[in-house]
Amino acid sequence: MSLPIRHIQRATMTNPAISRHIPKRFFPCLVPPRNRFLANPPPHRRRYHHRLANTKTHHLHHKTPKPSLSPTRFSSLSSSPSRKSGLVGWYLRMLESYPLATKSVTSSLIFAAADITSQMITLPFFSASYDLIRTSRMAIYGLLILGPAQHKWFNFLSKILPKRDMPSTLKKIFMGQAVFGPIINTVFFSYNGVLQGESGPEIIARLKRDLLPTILSGALFWPVCDFVTFRFMPVHLQPLLNSSCAYVWTIYLTYMANRV
Repeated sequence: MSLPIRHIQRATMTNPAISRHIPKRFFPCLVPPRNRFLANPPPHRRRYHHRLANTKTHHLHHKTPKPSLSPTRFSSLSSSPSRKSGLVGWYLRMLESYPLATKSVTSSLIFAAADITSQMITLPFFSASYDLIRTSRMAIYGLLILGPAQHKWFNFLSKILPKRDMPSTLKKIFMGQAVFGPIINTVFFSYNGVLQGESGPEIIARLKRDLLPTILSGALFWPVCDFVTFRFMPVHLQPLLNSSCAYVWTIYLTYMANRV
């Protein structure tokens, strides 16, 4: 005797033991309708929503810092030669590979250019009375004396005063005016006097005449240049900026060294 289907459905729904042993595919009406809003999403959907929630939380709690123009950031930007290309990148790579030679050649070229400019300003007829030996003398001074001296001096200051805050900057400026300036100017006037054929008493007389006015004039010019150099420039670029300032200063200095 066969029972109607509706009686079998009623019996299975009222008796859980029977409903567990009867495959539900034979009675699709026993399976409750699937709610697409309450159903669990597939695994790949769950992983996607999990990553999306983590991304939103990360952006809420970790804001992107704004770039600053602090001396430290300027140092990090200017001390990465691999990021730069062209002439600037080549120069920075040379500074990194051959620091002493690069600084010496740079100082030599700046001194030679400054002496040419000085002669163009002071000589009435530049093409007829240009002194090539004088320019060569200035170039040799920058190559053999000033370039290596700047390299050693700035490295020395960076070791004893490694910070670039305001007190350290002022100390470096004072040491430049009290120690490095008088010594390098004395060497400069003595070097020119020897190569010009002056005797010992004549060199001493030149120092007495020109050294003090040069130091006093430098006290008005160099503190501003030194402040920018020590405050904002990394140590491997400090001689470059110093030599660039020295271009203007050397025009005056070569005039003082070569006057009669």
